[in-house]
Amino acid sequence: MTQENTEISILTIGDELLIGQVIDTNSAWMARELNASGFYVKRRVAVGDNRDEIWKALDEESAHARIILITGGLGPTADDITKPLLASYFGTRLVINKDVLAHVEHLFKNVFGRPMIERNKKQAEVPESCTVIHNSRGTAPGMWFEKNGRIYASMPGVPHEMQGIMKDSIIPTLLERFTTGAILHRTLLTAGIGESFLAERIEAWETALPPELKLAYLPNLGMVRLRITGRGKDERELDELLTTQFEALKNLVAEWLVTDQDDTLPKLVSRLLRNSSKTLATAESCTGGFIAHLLTKEPGASDFFIGSIVSYANQVKKELLSVKEETLSQFGAVSEETVIQMTKGALVALGTDYALATSGIMGPDGGSPDKPVGTVWIAAGNRERIITHTFSFRHDRLLNIELTANHALNLLRKLILGIAR
Repeated sequence: MTQENTEISILTIGDELLIGQVIDTNSAWMARELNASGFYVKRRVAVGDNRDEIWKALDEESAHARIILITGGLGPTADDITKPLLASYFGTRLVINKDVLAHVEHLFKNVFGRPMIERNKKQAEVPESCTVIHNSRGTAPGMWFEKNGRIYASMPGVPHEMQGIMKDSIIPTLLERFTTGAILHRTLLTAGIGESFLAERIEAWETALPPELKLAYLPNLGMVRLRITGRGKDERELDELLTTQFEALKNLVAEWLVTDQDDTLPKLVSRLLRNSSKTLATAESCTGGFIAHLLTKEPGASDFFIGSIVSYANQVKKELLSVKEETLSQFGAVSEETVIQMTKGALVALGTDYALATSGIMGPDGGSPDKPVGTVWIAAGNRERIITHTFSFRHDRLLNIELTANHALNLLRKLILGIAR
């Protein structure tokens, strides 16, 4: 076992990644798993199905990292060029591996239930110099190479196949070969303060951070996530140092702190409702059911989420949520008065403990001088109290919807915790 450089580069291959047809979830999953095992992922690179570009990427990544992990391009079709390229790159030839061939034949006969054609036998071809890695979840094997002090491991691009090879073989082997040290994280989420103002607030603390720790700002949809990453040899000492600094950071941003866990806002609100045995309904106009979508993505949402009335039209607001005609005539659909009545109507119509209501102008059209595009009113309430907030967003339609949903959930969080002003 060695303590040499264990920095890793991840190389994903496929034209579909570059044109946006497929989202590269593989490298994100690999980075999380490797990080949890103490490995530092230095670079993530995507290249298309182009021989010269893949060759160039292998050369470049081997200059940056000790370990290069590759996914994609191992299928039996003409556009899957990774295996023959790797054979050339490592100065060897493709040969049929008998164990892989037997595995492929077994899958076609006993699992897939269909005959194996000649093209499928190509899955059993591997570069002669590689160490074959068994793929228990598919036909394309993984391959392990070593050259000039570098380790290269190639895996299928199919996510669940890659994940099986990583968990069963790659990570355990790397852990046997290297002493990784420790990599630890602490994350918190803030709302109601911009990134630059937040940075100014904590500047003195950040400047004084010890060299083992690094702070990252991760702004998104009206919120800023702060993550401290620590790297060191002794996990216990690193954990104590990280905890001390994290507590100091929490105190500095207490006014805007949403959670000191690496949670999403829908997950946090879901947990608050479930733990308090309370139920929720939404009355959504401008968000069109998006808040309901975010909440029902969480496992166990049926424990607390009763339903949603998507009251896009004023007729629905009146008939299902009991919004008064005079309220709409006098104040308009996008108003504090309307979202208050929508909240009351949802509480009654769906019989819940809490309700959320949204109404706004998402754009690109529909605004006026008094209520420009991006004007939003949100209400959160229960039988005793309803709180409201208005926002003026200046983004595109989808982003305005997402921002409204996040701010609505945060308003509900404050109401549940009794910290709303």
